[in-house]
Amino acid sequence: MTETLPLTGERTAPGIWHENYWFARHEAAYRWITANWLGSELLGSDTGRVLDAGCGEGYGADLLRRAGAGQVFGLDYEGTTLRHVAKAYPQINLVQGNLVRTGFADDTFGLLVSLQTIEHLWEQPRFVTECARIARPGALVVLSTPNRLTFPSGNWYHTRELTGPEFTELVEADLELVETFGLWHGERLTAWEQQHGSCVDAQLASDHTTWSAELIDLVTGTDHQDFVIRAGDLEDSLDLVVVARARLT
Repeated sequence: MTETLPLTGERTAPGIWHENYWFARHEAAYRWITANWLGSELLGSDTGRVLDAGCGEGYGADLLRRAGAGQVFGLDYEGTTLRHVAKAYPQINLVQGNLVRTGFADDTFGLLVSLQTIEHLWEQPRFVTECARIARPGALVVLSTPNRLTFPSGNWYHTRELTGPEFTELVEADLELVETFGLWHGERLTAWEQQHGSCVDAQLASDHTTWSAELIDLVTGTDHQDFVIRAGDLEDSLDLVVVARARLT
């Protein structure tokens, strides 16, 4: 029987109805990577080893695997989480460790993904340096984080949230920037908000046991297709996504 992860607010997971908006928002970025970057000319057809750094519940690493990524590794620091991943997604290679000092050899991975993770870390520059070290020369590194300009304040699991310019400056210190993207609500969520106001604010305003029927329907019906990831003016984007490349030596 798969071990159930405690719902602490630190990470999201599938199958929790009142967390479904946040899960779908996270899933959208993973699916965007599989649709746009696996097999791209920048990445090449052979990804070799792939790392999901800060894999959490494991659904993202498994999406990468099922989309055709090479040998997929999941790295996380927390034992309960990794025991869950081992049972739920047994084809993922799991490593318990510190994101800023992973223990992997230099030039190990052909693709490195770390989504909604860097905002949890105290040593953010050191993490980017570690990503650059363990990625093969020319390998893609895809990182995402909430946009501080639009993300609700007060998440005590976050050590430092970033704006677009701050995120790119952090990444460019050790990696070659390819492009920065933003994540926004798509048509269905935007239409709901035009009538009811911010769906994020509505979810955070009260316990889910007191949500309106309209909000419950929206949250439970949300999926990854309700979000759009594109380039453009990022100030009002919900999340920031940076695609970078390990420098050639």
